[in-house]
Amino acid sequence: MGREFVELFEDWAHSYDTTVGGQDEEYKAVFANYERILEAVTELSGDTVLEFGIGTGNLTKELINKGKKVYGIEPSKTMREKAAEKLGKTAQISDGDFLTFPVPDEKIDTIVSTYAFHHLTDTEKEKAVAIYGSILGKGGKIVFADTVFTDQEAYDAMIEKSKKHQFLNLANDLETEYYTTHSIMRRIFESNSFEITFTQMNEFVWLMEAVKL
Repeated sequence: MGREFVELFEDWAHSYDTTVGGQDEEYKAVFANYERILEAVTELSGDTVLEFGIGTGNLTKELINKGKKVYGIEPSKTMREKAAEKLGKTAQISDGDFLTFPVPDEKIDTIVSTYAFHHLTDTEKEKAVAIYGSILGKGGKIVFADTVFTDQEAYDAMIEKSKKHQFLNLANDLETEYYTTHSIMRRIFESNSFEITFTQMNEFVWLMEAVKL
């Protein structure tokens, strides 16, 4: 993950929970059904979870409340501090990102993330999934919820729709971050021996469940 995205999260840390709570009109559709998305990821997760991009710890808290043991990875110092305030000592939070992180000593059965995997290029996504495949055993899962598009036409249409509604920050995000398509995600996971399914959670976000074969 590039340095610019870490700086973005540093700036966003103090207003993150307000945004995901739907109080920012420009991003309201992106975070629609936010609580249900967290619940869905949690429901698909096993007992020992490695979470990337924990932000302020919202998914982490949901996982812990359902009895999961969570190892959290977050590159932003301010986000880690916010998460620590929310979680106390119930989670182990480490500095790192999708590609460079401390691997827990115990067996991990699920790797999760919400609203973050798009900060990697498609090449970086493929490298990350290869790493996760080496960590997970047969039947292990990757469960990601993120903005992804059915195809390039849907991607382009969403940019135009955002501009039409004068959601210029959102349009800029869509144009400058590394959002991808179902077919590319499917290729990445299947080439690393995962079987993947997609479930739409809102206009932007899809739940991706990939099981190691």
